[in-house]
Amino acid sequence: MESERGVPLLERPLLEGEFVRLEPLGHHHVAGLAAAAAEDRASYGYTWVPPADGMDAYVDAQLARTAGGLLSPYAQVHRASGRVVGATAFWDPRREPQDGPLFAIEVGFTWLAASAQGTGVNLEAKYLLFRHAFEQWGVARLDLKTDARNARSRAAIEKTGARFEGVLRNWSRSWAPGEEGCLRDSAIFSITAQEWPDCRAGMERRLAGIRERRRA
Repeated sequence: MESERGVPLLERPLLEGEFVRLEPLGHHHVAGLAAAAAEDRASYGYTWVPPADGMDAYVDAQLARTAGGLLSPYAQVHRASGRVVGATAFWDPRREPQDGPLFAIEVGFTWLAASAQGTGVNLEAKYLLFRHAFEQWGVARLDLKTDARNARSRAAIEKTGARFEGVLRNWSRSWAPGEEGCLRDSAIFSITAQEWPDCRAGMERRLAGIRERRRA
């Protein structure tokens, strides 16, 4: 299928692991996302997370990007409880030519409720997205970006095995409080197809460790 601009739409398959299920984002997720966003927001200093009362508009905007071929958004659902605990997405697909095969993609628009942070949900969600990108779409490269000042986010990205490539200055809008209208420096990371097997093995070891600790 193609967008109105003739750009191929990104497919949105259900992706399911042991801790998290990634469901294609829809309006039926609004209430759950609102509840997730209403939890403690102290960790969102450099990350934009929609307010609970703005979730309808957030989902509308994400689905509009989807219809334009720019995004493949997901709701993150905690498998054990069935609660919606956040969102994530594939975005910025690169093709050559414009309607040709996908060669690169970014994982972004990610946020989690405070109660889901540090539980393995984020790691497994990244694992599911990365695996689909490399093993189903056959991309040559996968990107991740974050505010260069966001040490917590940078550490989490590095733990996936992604390589730090540098800081892009004044790269995008800042989401930090009090910085409305300002630009931020973005730290960029990547994984290539050649690196994916080692990256996958490392993520699987970490997930196995989480499982063992839960059984102990």
